[in-house]
Amino acid sequence: MTDLARVETSRSGTTQLARVTGELDLSNARALTDALAHAVPDDVTLVVVDLTGTTYVDSAAIASFFRLSQRLRDRRQDLRLVVPTTSPIRAVVELTRLSQVIPVDESVPPLQDVPMAYAALPPPAAPAPTAPAPTAPDATVTAVDPEEPLERADDGGHRNG
Repeated sequence: MTDLARVETSRSGTTQLARVTGELDLSNARALTDALAHAVPDDVTLVVVDLTGTTYVDSAAIASFFRLSQRLRDRRQDLRLVVPTTSPIRAVVELTRLSQVIPVDESVPPLQDVPMAYAALPPPAAPAPTAPAPTAPDATVTAVDPEEPLERADDGGHRNG
């Protein structure tokens, strides 16, 4: 990544915040989003990228955000962008319809109040759920000889032939 953009990250609970300042363009956009994707721990459920201090984005940066969103979604992690309406990049975000794929907020949400993105994941301090008691005995698996024809239950175990 070139010196055009600078990133600072912090974490609060299951939320990772990345503040990006400077310019994102062809020379650094891919490196930035790849670095963000690799820097996010698996137990994070929400990634907030604050672009308040970002002064320029080009089509390569927009494409990188689309890719980052998909990569995080594949890992069951959500992505939100922060782009104030007064930001010089807000028009680009709207015109490219990035805001229809990735939620865009006006300001960084209070991180301690951000709900978990995926309800299926327990909070870090939650006890592990206990498995229900088995109601049927474990099944026994028998090896099958591929040369032998399989018996059908409805023919009484008799083979034709």
